[in-house]
Amino acid sequence: MEYEIIYAKRKSLSLQIKPDLTILVRAPFGASKKYIDEFVSKHSDWIERKCNEISSRTINPYSFTDKEINELKKKTLEIVIPRVEYYANLMGLKPSKIGVSSAKRRFASCNSAGSLNFSFRLCLYPREAIDYVVVHELAHMKEMNHSKRFWAVVEKYMPDYKERRQLLKE
Repeated sequence: MEYEIIYAKRKSLSLQIKPDLTILVRAPFGASKKYIDEFVSKHSDWIERKCNEISSRTINPYSFTDKEINELKKKTLEIVIPRVEYYANLMGLKPSKIGVSSAKRRFASCNSAGSLNFSFRLCLYPREAIDYVVVHELAHMKEMNHSKRFWAVVEKYMPDYKERRQLLKE
């Protein structure tokens, strides 16, 4: 199994599967190639499972024509705006802007000014997953991090958020 190694000042080995399915191993300085090979071999099932997950859920935005992307962006706005309005009212929030982007690596983002941006690919997922992303981003308007307080906000308005989040990984 081929992989890239990045040596760094660290104590343990870690694995990462990049979006292009490249396997990346981060290793402490001085770790032997044999030790790293054994580590990768020991985690081969995990590597295969993660590669399959990434392959099955990755939607390449370049496989869409410009016209299709524009249509998906419109569809995303049509779906997301009412959901944002509903949950924002429920949570006592008022986003400054709602937009749609062609983001490839994230479903949405929220900045400190309260501007929400959703990837057009979000509209390709079930409504339950979309609602989860909306609540997640609105929760960032209260907590701009992923602390316990942030997750408590998400859970308050969406008790089944863990199940909904799983829908984004299928």
